[in-house]
Amino acid sequence: MFRTVVAAGLTAGAAWLVPGAMAPAQATEPFARVASFPVFLNLPEGTDPATETVAEIVTSAMDGTMLVYTDSALEAIGKVDIADPANPKPAGIIMLGGEPTSVAVLGNHAYAGVNTSESFVEPGGHVAVIDLTTNEIKATCDLKGQPDSVAVSPDGAFLAVAIENERDEDLNDGVIPQLPAGYLASFQVSGDGSLANCDAVTVTELTGLAAVAPDDPEPEFVSINTQNHAVVTLQENNHLVIVDLAAGTVVNHFSAGSVDLSGIDNERDGTISMTAELTGLQREPDAVAWLDDSRFVTANEGDYEGGSRGFSVFSAEGALLYDSGNATEHLAASVGHYPEKRSGKKGSEPEGVATGIFAGERLVMVGLERANLVGLYRDGTAGQGTSGRMDFVQALPSGGVAPEGIVTIGERGLIVISNEDDAAEDHIRSTITLYQQGAEGPDLTQIVSVNGPEGAPIGWGALSGLAANPSDPAILYAVSDSFYGVPKIYTIDVSAEPARIVAARTVMTNGTPVENLDLEGIAAAPDGSFYLASEGHPEKERPSLILHVLPSGEVAREITLPEALESAKKRFGLEGVALDDNKLYVAVQREWNDDPKGMTKILTMDLATNTWGVMHYPLDAPESANGGWVGLSEITALGNGRFAILERDNQAGHNAAIKRVYQVDLSAVTPAAPGEAPPVLTKTLAMDLLPMLKAANGWTADKVEGLALAADGKLYAVTDNDGVDDSPGESLFLRLGAANEVLAAK
Repeated sequence: MFRTVVAAGLTAGAAWLVPGAMAPAQATEPFARVASFPVFLNLPEGTDPATETVAEIVTSAMDGTMLVYTDSALEAIGKVDIADPANPKPAGIIMLGGEPTSVAVLGNHAYAGVNTSESFVEPGGHVAVIDLTTNEIKATCDLKGQPDSVAVSPDGAFLAVAIENERDEDLNDGVIPQLPAGYLASFQVSGDGSLANCDAVTVTELTGLAAVAPDDPEPEFVSINTQNHAVVTLQENNHLVIVDLAAGTVVNHFSAGSVDLSGIDNERDGTISMTAELTGLQREPDAVAWLDDSRFVTANEGDYEGGSRGFSVFSAEGALLYDSGNATEHLAASVGHYPEKRSGKKGSEPEGVATGIFAGERLVMVGLERANLVGLYRDGTAGQGTSGRMDFVQALPSGGVAPEGIVTIGERGLIVISNEDDAAEDHIRSTITLYQQGAEGPDLTQIVSVNGPEGAPIGWGALSGLAANPSDPAILYAVSDSFYGVPKIYTIDVSAEPARIVAARTVMTNGTPVENLDLEGIAAAPDGSFYLASEGHPEKERPSLILHVLPSGEVAREITLPEALESAKKRFGLEGVALDDNKLYVAVQREWNDDPKGMTKILTMDLATNTWGVMHYPLDAPESANGGWVGLSEITALGNGRFAILERDNQAGHNAAIKRVYQVDLSAVTPAAPGEAPPVLTKTLAMDLLPMLKAANGWTADKVEGLALAADGKLYAVTDNDGVDDSPGESLFLRLGAANEVLAAK
């Protein structure tokens, strides 16, 4: 279990996780993911389920038994019943007549900031006061500007709203100043939940404070401590302000400062290489949360000039107590969640932050928006108040795309994450994910990498094929697909949990990485060499290839398809390769131009005679209510002429229907020559992987891409995370058990 091992004591391969800090003296009890709720389930009856919905900011209500979230797409807030955290239920939506930007709850009332701006130069908005028991909007209180973050003070006396009056990013390249200026708005909260000064909001001006565009402060986020002091981030201004809400005055302000970073990836080049340095990065903090009355933590997302790719702890007096440096970037890289396409911008992009007390410990959660990950840390100096050490505890995959909101319900041991991206056509839905401390649940994450020669974690992702070392049961190999421009073979040690990527070799010709490959399959030969299947893509002029690769990574031979096959191929080509008795067996994903509908090919290639053969494999018909297609992802030799075939649909989440392992016996089958009528294989269902994928309590993955039989007879499978590009980013590593037990014919 990754979360337990790391919390109890860092291994040498994971020492990067908390640079400059010691491991916790004792383990923090880990969190397990217990549920994931796609918010389209909250749509009114009869609404098209593909309708866009967004869970952006989330908070709790009703003594932690209900969640309330903002949905800007529907101009509503939504409610989710979590009386049973493992079984969240839709509780409906409340229409607001404008775009909600944030929501806070006190008792039975929700307070939503609603943006009603007519333009960037004519911003407007109000606070909607909502009775959660009747779903009635009790009042709307004018904010005289465009709201962003909303917070209620711990004692329930004040409501504070960051009035951003955001800039037009298409004007002057988005550079500020762009008036009107923002400010902090506040209200006194009456005992009945109403806002006492609803008709006369208190405005605290924040102009003239920052060194960056002092006449145009753009407040982004607000958090309130028990002294009713609000800390406000001015993200674009790279500034922090503390306001006394009772007096309505600024009591302190200071720059968020800058950071010099090393050991990061700063170039979008198709490979994860943590070797770059950047200096003078403005932190430009987004979310902020008090640790106690004297310290707070910021998520340093950055905007148009900055972003330090980490988080910081400051004192209320303005002292920097802790900075995470490159730790969050390395965390994302190690667990396969690093967003390589964002390397040239702000990397994993820390945006959300929350704090909470769990079993007497103060924990900090940092949301990495582009990595779809939340880093969980323990306040290593709780109660001291003079420094800020963060001890890494656990990596929490967000369960969706673009984690935006985080809320803690310490008394119930819950961490809740809201993911805002929603695109039904891309099989991605906005979700709310729940973790519970001490609960039964999947061990996440399931694959991690150790530090490579550069002193940073081996970057990885998009695992698209899996193979076993023929003699060592602890070693598997995987390849990554065309998401990464540099093709690699990864060595995976499965003797530990989580499985560990311990090495990566680049596929090269004469010492140069091979270009234009889409590796989808791998087979390991007894001599230490490999056979790799590159899918091919006619529209990208990418040939379908089998590469024989030496243990060094050098290509020894390129094997092309005979013309009779090459001329008939389509985009969905070579997906898996197996080696058995000096013959290659290759799975083609879907029908080609010369195949009947519902039939794809299993190809053979005799390495001794260089002769090809063709067999037809009957695909299952699509079974998902959402339609889609069905194809092959992998072929694995089981011995004695038997093979396991991984067959799946292209559907995810609630629409996923087919993720199956079939067996075929080819011992008595004679393949046809290319161009001749192939024999049709008989397949037998051996294993349904869908229940195992759903048991992860997240958004069900569509791409089960790798299947391998280890030297000790154990079977493993892995999912492809698409390089965290429009994907939740999780790589599930399934330990399926002994093949002679789990692949029994059904």
